[in-house]
Amino acid sequence: MYTESELMAVEGSRYLRDNEIVFVGTGLPIVATFLAKYTHAPNLKMVVETGPFDPEPAHTPLSVSDGRLMYRAVKFGGNLDVLGALLQRGMIDTGFLGGAQIDMYGNINSTVIGDYRKPKIRLPGSGGACDISILSKRVLIITRHEKRRFPEKCDYITSPGYLEGYDSRERAGIKYGGPEVIVTDLCVMGFDEKTRKMKLLKLHPGVTVDDVLDNMGFEPIIPDDIKITQEPNEKQLRLLREQIDPEKVYIK
Repeated sequence: MYTESELMAVEGSRYLRDNEIVFVGTGLPIVATFLAKYTHAPNLKMVVETGPFDPEPAHTPLSVSDGRLMYRAVKFGGNLDVLGALLQRGMIDTGFLGGAQIDMYGNINSTVIGDYRKPKIRLPGSGGACDISILSKRVLIITRHEKRRFPEKCDYITSPGYLEGYDSRERAGIKYGGPEVIVTDLCVMGFDEKTRKMKLLKLHPGVTVDDVLDNMGFEPIIPDDIKITQEPNEKQLRLLREQIDPEKVYIK
């Protein structure tokens, strides 16, 4: 048996490639990144917004400012090193992002819920998320699947996805990148190559299309051929439970 979080971490790790430079925050993205590094992508390099380059933490870090993220890092940098020297030079292959809202074109809101000037909820804001969404060669998202998290249109666009669909990202002057995959606790979604609208790719074991649609504010593209997510194997679960997150901070 495995938890939903373990399945999300395993599935997220499958989209990481060997020899990539990956920009991560804490949570399931860092779990997925280490899992990829310990399995199929041993030469993957990880960087964190606060500055550590390719660390090997002995314990699960609780935030991007956790000192444990510095353990055995090849360099202790800062925001300027990561966001400037790497990201803005086009050296980040994959960036992990999340947010309070993700709309049908992969735009992300982590700024406000409601009207910007009189919001119902004021959220943390961009940090480096807007830079990551624009300057990474591709973006991966791991998030819980909730109806409020998937509105048809974001209340505010903190991090641009495919904007209004089709070629609107390119017309806005964003040369490359964009969200590639969204891994949730129900399914995996991608984006149609032409319209750039969100598209259902995989259902997790035991999940139906109706389960997905009931937890979204819009209907994504539903193809005729929907795959079932491969379940975690014993090696992956052992790494998660014994080496990567033994205290079950994120995979509980």
